[in-house]
Amino acid sequence: MLQENRLFRQIDLGLLVTVIALTICGLMAIFSATHSSESAIIKLNFKRQLIWVTFGCLVLTLTALIPNRFYHKYAYHAYAITFVLLVVVLFIGTGAGTRRWLTIGPVWIQPVEFAKIGAVMALAKYLSQDHRKLDKVLDVSIAFAIVIMPMILVVRQPDLGSSLVFLAVILPILHWAGLSHIALFALTAPIISLVCAFNYYSFLIAMIAISVVLLLSRRGMMFFLTNFFINIGVGVFTPIIWNLLKEYQKQRILTFLGLVTDPQGLGYQVIQSKVAIGSGGFFGKGFLQGTQTHLRFLPEQHTDFIFCVIGEEFGFVGAIVILSLFLFLILRCIGISVNARTKFESLLVFGCTIIFLFQISVNIGMTIGIMPVTGIPLPFLSYGGSSLIMSFVGVGLALNAARKRFEYD
Repeated sequence: MLQENRLFRQIDLGLLVTVIALTICGLMAIFSATHSSESAIIKLNFKRQLIWVTFGCLVLTLTALIPNRFYHKYAYHAYAITFVLLVVVLFIGTGAGTRRWLTIGPVWIQPVEFAKIGAVMALAKYLSQDHRKLDKVLDVSIAFAIVIMPMILVVRQPDLGSSLVFLAVILPILHWAGLSHIALFALTAPIISLVCAFNYYSFLIAMIAISVVLLLSRRGMMFFLTNFFINIGVGVFTPIIWNLLKEYQKQRILTFLGLVTDPQGLGYQVIQSKVAIGSGGFFGKGFLQGTQTHLRFLPEQHTDFIFCVIGEEFGFVGAIVILSLFLFLILRCIGISVNARTKFESLLVFGCTIIFLFQISVNIGMTIGIMPVTGIPLPFLSYGGSSLIMSFVGVGLALNAARKRFEYD
């Protein structure tokens, strides 16, 4: 009894209850989005998600209870396994015009979801080693290679949306590991140069600003010249590469970025998504009462656009509740990362938090038309076993770090 009470006190109840609440909201939204469908396969999705939730609860429990040294010891092994899965899916994977899923009997798994956690584990172990010096180009380059290698394989599937998750992780986790502000600026400056490269005046202003910051850093003339010419190179070659693309390739990129409309393609989804959310008003139409949902105007409403179901049926109030739960999830995970006992635990939890934050921001931004349509699922809410299990793993790792911390309180 004493051990049970001690274990209960070690659990971060706030985080656990938040995840349970989000998962229940997800089940309700999936049921609403699928129960009126004429397709028997879509109707089964709710039952399938219930099975995944049950399995996910078991995975979360095991992840939270396994000793942390196990994750540290086998971090590179996990990375290697997920990397191999990404290679395998390119040869035997299935999907509509893509190779994103591996089928094991009746079960479909998406290796990229496992690869996200694998990359974070490998990064956390690599960056937590005492002899790593983030002022050395080689050490930072290896950290980038850890995420770029699986990212390239994901792009080949093709799955551009999921590949962006890897890029979203690397800079924040490097900064969390101790990368200086000026080094972080030097790494992000080429992105600024790329964006500004299509207009002479905007590029000139960007280069002046970048140059001023580099000079004020007082890191030496070699540091200044290296970064200056890198940014000049990005600015010069970006328009050249753009002009070498075929017209349809340009249109796809512009549509993906939301810079041009496509009412019959990706634009149609965004239009219907905004209509669904806007029609919900303040309190919503009520559970199972969403007309956009039940009349099937919105494709992928039980997966990538699940937030629209909530917005339509529960309105502004329901959307705020979901956003508040996500905000608490992110802040709580950051708090656990700050107070973690070891650097490995801190980096591991922080990396998972960045994945959550990026996917939440992009998915919800996509549904309200301020982000490009990427196919990134909403954690705990979107239909899909691989995504749900990996979300539970991420929370399990946070609960693990919190439990270990409480042992010393």
